[in-house]
Amino acid sequence: MTRFTGVFLVTLMVFGLAGCEAPEAGAGDGRSVRVEGLTAATVNEEPIFLSDIELEAAAQGLVAPGEAFDPDHPDFQSVMDQLIDQKLLAQEAERRRLDATDGAAHRLQVGRERILGNILVETLVANDVTEEAIQEMYAEQVRLQQLDDEVRVSLITIADEATAQTVIAEYDAGEEFPALAFKYSVDSTTRVDGGDLGYINPANQPEPFGSQIGDTPVGELSPPFEADSQWHVLKIEDRRQQAPKTLEEMRPDIVTFLTYSQINQTLKALRTSGEIEILERGRTATSGGDDG
Repeated sequence: MTRFTGVFLVTLMVFGLAGCEAPEAGAGDGRSVRVEGLTAATVNEEPIFLSDIELEAAAQGLVAPGEAFDPDHPDFQSVMDQLIDQKLLAQEAERRRLDATDGAAHRLQVGRERILGNILVETLVANDVTEEAIQEMYAEQVRLQQLDDEVRVSLITIADEATAQTVIAEYDAGEEFPALAFKYSVDSTTRVDGGDLGYINPANQPEPFGSQIGDTPVGELSPPFEADSQWHVLKIEDRRQQAPKTLEEMRPDIVTFLTYSQINQTLKALRTSGEIEILERGRTATSGGDDG
């Protein structure tokens, strides 16, 4: 598993360009979307449910997805009035039979497909964006953040393994590491500084240096290891790290990432199994399906 930030941004851009809406209110936060419920108003005997107003408020960014939008909210009346006007206009369009035209039928079908897609997304999120998945992603993100700790490292580079073992033996006998670096290191750029490399990021180091730095406790020496036809012994002088964000601080990003991951996986499978014909300048390009 990798850091999700970059992947999420790319995925979000793809869906933004495709015109795909974000998941409906309540997706992935443990609260289900209320499809119906209390009736807030009627327009020519057709109901407007409280859940309709809540969803519209969330779409406008007035409340967080899944958050209640009660009549005592200062924007409640305004949002309800908008939905009343919308229903009045829709009823008038139907009275004039504008919904029966070819253009209207096509646009209504597109809207239906978008709504069905959102319902599928809500179902995927309800099934897969679980608290267990959120906790697992959080633990992984904390672990990856620890790889970004800055570590102060001292290094002795030696020509052969036998000399590397001598360095270990003399250190265990009480010799100081800087003195050993000055005595044995073949790296002229660091031996005069006692092998001190300063603070570095283990994640940015080539292997096996990164692993050796990560596996060696503060104040201790690594076992001798070979890299680039030379032998090395390193000492961890210090580690400094930023405290990771809390689960609640990271939860919104994790939920969003897991949501779009599920969308991507589903779309990948559907594109593989479906028959898609793209008409381009008079040519038909077919993709998907068993015959490719």
